[in-house]
Formats: sequence, C-alpha cells, structure tokens
Amino acid sequence: MIKALFFDIDGTLVSFNTHQIPVSTVSAIAEAKARGVQIFISTGRPKIIINNLQALEEQGLIDGYITMNGGYCFAGDTVISKHPISPRSVEIITRYAAERRIPNLVVGEHDMVICDSGQVFEDLFYKQLEVGIHLEEMTAAEAIAGGKDIIQLTTFIDVLQEKDLKPLVPDCEMGRWHPAFVDITAQGCTKQQGIDEIISHFGIKLEETMAFGDGGNDIPMIRHAAIGVAMGNALESVKAIADYVTDTVDDDGVAKALRHFGVI
Repeated sequence: MIKALFFDIDGTLVSFNTHQIPVSTVSAIAEAKARGVQIFISTGRPKIIINNLQALEEQGLIDGYITMNGGYCFAGDTVISKHPISPRSVEIITRYAAERRIPNLVVGEHDMVICDSGQVFEDLFYKQLEVGIHLEEMTAAEAIAGGKDIIQLTTFIDVLQEKDLKPLVPDCEMGRWHPAFVDITAQGCTKQQGIDEIISHFGIKLEETMAFGDGGNDIPMIRHAAIGVAMGNALESVKAIADYVTDTVDDDGVAKALRHFGVI
C-alpha cells in the first residue's frame, strides 16, 4: 500500500507551458492526502525559489520537502538533513566558473546569489522558470566568503565541461535536468538519499513509496522508490528506468498514474 508520494516540481507538478499546477493534479493530490497518503516535494530548487506550489501549500497538502537534490530536507520548521559541499570543492568549482565567466548560482541554507550572470542565465532563470525573485550578484570570492555552508552550486556548463570538471571534485554529485546547467551537491546527495532521510524521519517503509519525475536528476529516486513514474514529457532516459510512464504534466499525467495504481 502506498503511503508516501514524492514529486519533482518543474515538468512534473508544474507545467513548463503554463507555469501552473494543473487542476487535475491538485485534485488528485488532495484526494490522496484525504486517504491518508503523505505528500512530499523532491526538487533541485532551494527553498528560496520554490514559488510555484501555492495551489498545494494553501491547502496544507505538503508534508515535507527534499530540496537541492537531497542536499537539504525539511518539514515545517524542522531540518531533517543538511549536507554542505566541502570547502575545497566549493573553491575549485567557483574558481572554474569564474575563470571562464560562466554563470554560477551559489546556494546556502537560506540564501542564493549569482556570480557572472549573463543573458543565458537571465532568459532561463527569470523568463523560462519564472523564479519570482531577482538575485543579488556577487563575485565568486564574495559569494563563498566567511566559511558559510554551501549546499548546492548550479553551474552553467555543458556536458563536455561537466566531464572536465567532475574529476577535480570527486566528492561531489552532479545532476542535470536541463542542458544549460548542472546542479552540484555533496557526494551522495541525490533525491534517492532524500527519500531515505524523509521516510526515516516519518517512519515510512520504502515499499510504501511512489515517486514522479521527468528529468535526469529524478532518475535516482524513480529507481529507488517502490513505484517510479516517469511523466509523458520526461527524458527518454527517465522513461527507460521507470516502472510506469504516464501522460504529460499538461494532460493529467499525475492524476492518471495515481488512478492506475489505485492510490485514488
């Protein structure tokens, strides 16, 4: 019996076309919640830019959050887990980006700044993803000054640059859900780890979990959950490892999958 649902945000709960959660998705999640199923968000976004879940939050439907690809998990005011990147790797990555004038998002526990913003970053972040806040720009040195914990770096490198950078920071994970950038977290920080930390906190068994996603960074949790669902708009690599491929986010994919498995 499924007792916990884990949802990616962009392309899974929220449409890339409308930037909204479809009404059918909200209704289906509310029905699952009414049946005693717990609802969790599992996203690459940090808390500061989770600005598109009001339709769920206003009804009190969300029980907890996996953010920054498992780097930071919380429920209400309780921090369940936090996994900073090592200072050495933060220095290497920020220097790599700064030397090449590559946009680089530096994300702490409660803050987020941009280094070397450019047109690609602004078009993607402010227009396509509609993050809703304008980030302060800093130099790489300013962004990591003071020794504060850095939990995620979102670096605008392509796949070839990622292969170049990865050997320099072997204690880091790299997860990509968009061709323009990669999310970098501490080694082991994936949505799979996030699920394990959430279910340990809430006393849920892994065989009682179901996860939904569409991007490359969703693969670890879709493989790990008892039932892994790929959206119809998911990458082919995500569909290939899923237990079930549902319809697209815009065509009631979440509701259809929940009905298919008898969750609602």
